[in-house]
Amino acid sequence: MSGGRPPVLFPLFAELETLPGVGPKTAQALAQMHISRPRDLLLTLPTSGTDRRTRPTVQGVPSGQTVTVQVTVLRHQPSSGRGPYRIYVEDAQTTLSLVWFRPNRGYLEKLLPVGEERLISGKLERYDGQAQIAHPDHVLPLGEVATIPPFEPVYPLTAGLTGKTMTKAVVAAVERAPDLPEWADPGLIAKRGWPGWKAAIQKAHAPDNAADLSALAPARERLAYDELLAHQMTLAVARAHQRVPKGRASQADGRLQSMVLAALEFAPTGAQRRAIAEITGDMAEPRRMYRLLQGDVGSGKTLVALMALLAAVESGGQGVLMAPTEILARQHAEALAPLAEVAGVRLEVLTGRDSGTARAARLAALAAGEIGILVGTHAVFQADVQFADLRLAIIDEQHRFGVRQRLELGRKGDKTDVLVMTATPIPRSLALAQYGDMDLSVLDEKPPGRSPIKSALVGADRLDDVIAHLRKAVAEGRQAYWVCPLVEESEAVPMVAAEARFRDLRAALGEGVVGLVHGQMPSDRKDEAMAQFVSGETQVLVATTVIEVGVNVPNASIMVIEQAETFGLAQLHQLRGRVGRGAVQSTCLFLYHTPLSETAKRRLTLLRDTEDGFRIAEEDLAMRGAGDMIGIAQSGLPHFRIADLESQTKLLEIARDDARALLNTDPDLASPRGEAMRALLWLLEQDKALGLLRVG
Repeated sequence: MSGGRPPVLFPLFAELETLPGVGPKTAQALAQMHISRPRDLLLTLPTSGTDRRTRPTVQGVPSGQTVTVQVTVLRHQPSSGRGPYRIYVEDAQTTLSLVWFRPNRGYLEKLLPVGEERLISGKLERYDGQAQIAHPDHVLPLGEVATIPPFEPVYPLTAGLTGKTMTKAVVAAVERAPDLPEWADPGLIAKRGWPGWKAAIQKAHAPDNAADLSALAPARERLAYDELLAHQMTLAVARAHQRVPKGRASQADGRLQSMVLAALEFAPTGAQRRAIAEITGDMAEPRRMYRLLQGDVGSGKTLVALMALLAAVESGGQGVLMAPTEILARQHAEALAPLAEVAGVRLEVLTGRDSGTARAARLAALAAGEIGILVGTHAVFQADVQFADLRLAIIDEQHRFGVRQRLELGRKGDKTDVLVMTATPIPRSLALAQYGDMDLSVLDEKPPGRSPIKSALVGADRLDDVIAHLRKAVAEGRQAYWVCPLVEESEAVPMVAAEARFRDLRAALGEGVVGLVHGQMPSDRKDEAMAQFVSGETQVLVATTVIEVGVNVPNASIMVIEQAETFGLAQLHQLRGRVGRGAVQSTCLFLYHTPLSETAKRRLTLLRDTEDGFRIAEEDLAMRGAGDMIGIAQSGLPHFRIADLESQTKLLEIARDDARALLNTDPDLASPRGEAMRALLWLLEQDKALGLLRVG
């Protein structure tokens, strides 16, 4: 079984300078486009193409269109003063001029001798009614006509890089593409009419027409599939690695869950019951659970989490719930403690702030198995925190928790079931790409008793009215969030800053009424400001998006979002979800500055008209694209060079099923197709997955 990168791929991972025409400067320019090896050039496909087919005349061709025509050189008109150098030529029907600014006269006289015939290709313009081509792209003797492709690919460029240099580098990289064994399912290739990998690379870089640039063109679709397959194989390997047999199942008998359900004032929704059944069913299996619980704001994830934790306790073990911040951890504990008490289960909180004898006593009780449920921050994974029998770990709000971090997490307890919860509705394509190694439970119903939030779009010119409305609400004892896009004012960015708005509102509403929280504050000050708002000590909280994922304040019934047009759809939906948690009618005001772009108008109107987070997430994906929507750098979302998550969800699902099927039949990737898959993983730099495969 091969251990390292196959030698056949070595030429694709050499330095760029080994390609003809690529020196240090060109390599530096290419690096700005994340191209550092020939392999990266292979995966940088043309974005458009130029029709260079020869035509008899420029007559009747619209300005701005590229034209290729055979001409005879009539005369040169060198520049006088600052004017351009013109060369007059004629085609089969008309005269036109070729124009150069600040040229080398000797070079042009040699390039276009009077009386000679040449092939010219470039963008046609009209100046004073006269047809002209400025700085033609190609000027060739008739014997070299074949060197111009009839349809010339156009590549993305950056500063310091010309189209000719880029094309030359790509052509050289394509020549290095080796013949590789087939990793894709033969039946799928036949059904889709796809070429082999090398033929697909060659065809994608030598399109015959605009149709060959489409994502649906066989060569491009094949290469997109390869990217998706490599990524899904990595997720499948991670999933298989997590699912090694636990040696025992967590068999819940339902007695503690029944006690809690009987004490509730409402019945769980169908979605909650379904999710609880899926999770407890997984926990009862003799393999590790690895599941994502996805639910919109207010869909009742906390109850599902408690039922799962009780299942762990019923089977004789312990459960832990981790939240991203201390204040959120303590809030979870406050919500769960009364219900845990009904079931007779001891629940405790552990955060980084706990110390001394109280912490030592808690750790001793945990190690002795006296604590059934532990709630805390990531401090629960410190070395001195020992569980008697940890059966279930729940990670809350880790929608930016990548595959690698999830693999790291597993090392704390190799027999622990894992449930990840997120309140961010994720479109199916992104869930597959980001969480494809996990099973998915979705809460798509809201529990009874949650009143809809009234949303309104308000122009920034009505700011005084909004503040007056707020003053009245505060006098009635209500609480409000006021969200700003920036922390502090900046000359470079004309946006409303939280610190300035905090000063304004404090002056308008009173000294002790308004609090401030933002990401640049020290943690203790941030926690203190949040705690004052939770307790009702302050009634208005001015904040940046740090509250996007945050605390539950049932009395907060007003949300004001300034410059709402600058936020993403999903983010606005998350912010709105901070209110509407109590019995009082809640309001969300989207303050906007005019003029609104069409996209911003569409975004804000959609939010005003619906609270369905999944519909909003799908629209967000359609409007902004995957990377933009989640923020690739923070998301664990892969960066695809060819595949497009928005339009190729079906292809992604096929890739997922193929990867899982191959791994089921060939868990070590030792068969001929398995070895080919290894080559693909090396080629597309997903080879970290190979380190997880069982050897032998």
